[in-house]
Amino acid sequence: MSRHDVTDKEWNAIRVFLPKERSGKRGRPWNPHRRIVNGILWVLHVGAGWRDVPQEYGKWQTIYNRFRRWSQEGLWDRIWKRLLRRLDRNRKISRVLWSVDGSIIRAHRSAAGGSCKTQRNAEENALGRSRGGYSTKIHVVCDTKGIPLGITATAGQKGEAPEFENVMNSIRLPIGRKVKRPKAVAGDKAYSSGAIRSWLRKRTIKDVIPTRSNETSNPRFAKNLYRQRNIVERVIGRLKEFRRIATRYDKNKENYLAMITIAFFRITAKAI
Repeated sequence: MSRHDVTDKEWNAIRVFLPKERSGKRGRPWNPHRRIVNGILWVLHVGAGWRDVPQEYGKWQTIYNRFRRWSQEGLWDRIWKRLLRRLDRNRKISRVLWSVDGSIIRAHRSAAGGSCKTQRNAEENALGRSRGGYSTKIHVVCDTKGIPLGITATAGQKGEAPEFENVMNSIRLPIGRKVKRPKAVAGDKAYSSGAIRSWLRKRTIKDVIPTRSNETSNPRFAKNLYRQRNIVERVIGRLKEFRRIATRYDKNKENYLAMITIAFFRITAKAI
């Protein structure tokens, strides 16, 4: 088996969410879920196509079909959300400072086919053209410990500021009135916007966002907190260690975000 296979610790955290395996019935033998998950993780780490999955994990069609079905059912989101809430209950998620940032992901030419041929469908699937070429931009928010909390994806040419509210709303933790909010949110100059500052102010969250050169400087800007913002860049760097994410091959936005969610689970599970 591969060194990328699911560990016993990870398996115990996810197996309760998987459908019950078929047993004692006639017909084709049921490929165990753990074997299928290992095949999915192999694709995630190696970045190869589904047809190249080693035979030891089973037929590639079975692995892909199960990955696709689980993605449509929101299985990966439920697993990650449950894990984050477990960490939050154990006070392993920091509420002092959350950091947000965006990063360009180059799209392989295979991502441009199918339903992404027209410009409208391409943008719906978070594909577009930026200075880096045909690409996707991922938007990530994490805490000071490097635990990813939320993720969205847009076309490569889209800016960070317009996506700020969406990525904050994608956080898998409740941050309503009855739940403790973060004390501050940090972002680079791309997030310097009156609308963003107003959004944070209404929720009594301190903004740690530097002003642009053509804006009035903020005398209350917390430089000591801003120095910790690089943690989100390190999280994105860790995310790009997964080759299936460092280059986008998926035509469908749902599939690509599912792969990111699985990668986030592997990163986050180490904190259990």
